[in-house]
Amino acid sequence: MSLLRVDDLTLRFGGLTAVNKLSFEVTPGQIYAIIGPNGAGKTSAFNAITGVYVPACGCVRIRGREAKRPFTRRTLWGFLLVAALTAAGLVLAVNAEPLWEAAITMNYLYQQPFPWAKALQDGLTYLRDVEWKYSAGAAGFGALVGLAGAWSVWRRARCAPDVLAGAGVARTFQNSRLFHQMTVLDNVLVGMDTKLRTRFWHAAFRLPRHRRELRESSRKALEILRFAGLEKEATAVASSLSYGHQRRLEIARALAVEPVILLLDEPAAGMNPTEAAGLMELIRRIRGRGIAVLLIEHHMKVVMGVSDEIAVLEYGNKIAEGKPEAIKIDPKVRAAYLGTAEV
Repeated sequence: MSLLRVDDLTLRFGGLTAVNKLSFEVTPGQIYAIIGPNGAGKTSAFNAITGVYVPACGCVRIRGREAKRPFTRRTLWGFLLVAALTAAGLVLAVNAEPLWEAAITMNYLYQQPFPWAKALQDGLTYLRDVEWKYSAGAAGFGALVGLAGAWSVWRRARCAPDVLAGAGVARTFQNSRLFHQMTVLDNVLVGMDTKLRTRFWHAAFRLPRHRRELRESSRKALEILRFAGLEKEATAVASSLSYGHQRRLEIARALAVEPVILLLDEPAAGMNPTEAAGLMELIRRIRGRGIAVLLIEHHMKVVMGVSDEIAVLEYGNKIAEGKPEAIKIDPKVRAAYLGTAEV
């Protein structure tokens, strides 16, 4: 069974089709590369897969299941709460001035304690007996607006990046997205957020549960840094690392999500040959941990050196797919890169 399966993924920006009916699958332990000229739609495909963009159509499945937030009883109660609050807010807004007059002004006596209970009762009586038709209409309209807004937000968030992270998908980006003023260790700890179970009040009051989880998380983060070859830099500020080590730190932070598949967006960009060779070894060791890798890369030595299978994009369309040896000699691939099918 495939670990990641993408079927007919299409992404449009207005009249521009950035990705057109892209389909491929990645199996457990596989290193799958997507290559193509600049503007071919590689990063757009990554963004659509990971929930950064909402695709026009298509489906992304992780281990055979669509990576979407489910509709649960808790979701339904949330919808009803939003509808009730919106309805109440609109009723109060429509009747603000007469409500104030009936509940507050009429009950105010100079230098006397204000009768809050009577004011509330008078306000409810006013809404029931005097303006109930208008209030009912406002409440109904407010509830519909609230439900529509809640549905729109929930639908957009069904495939949000946090949903994909929870399903075991982690990624890096073309440009560095590190927290440069934080330590290397803290950057990795940030990547563990989806796995932490303590809440803000545990941290605010330094409760034992929070302290235990922090110790365990720090231990795991140090193990990940050791795996990535950054253990000695754990206490250093991220901005003080060399460029190659910053790219490694991004990979380490992604590994903190405990992914089943890791998406790497041009990890070798800007690296010298020594750093690129070290990156290749790191990718192989990641595969050795049972983690599949989906790779975008322009560095052909890296692509051909680590990939099990390669797909080639041009103008958002997949023009070739196969083993590295076959991709090297494919005339359509040569035409896409060199402008001609002739050697």
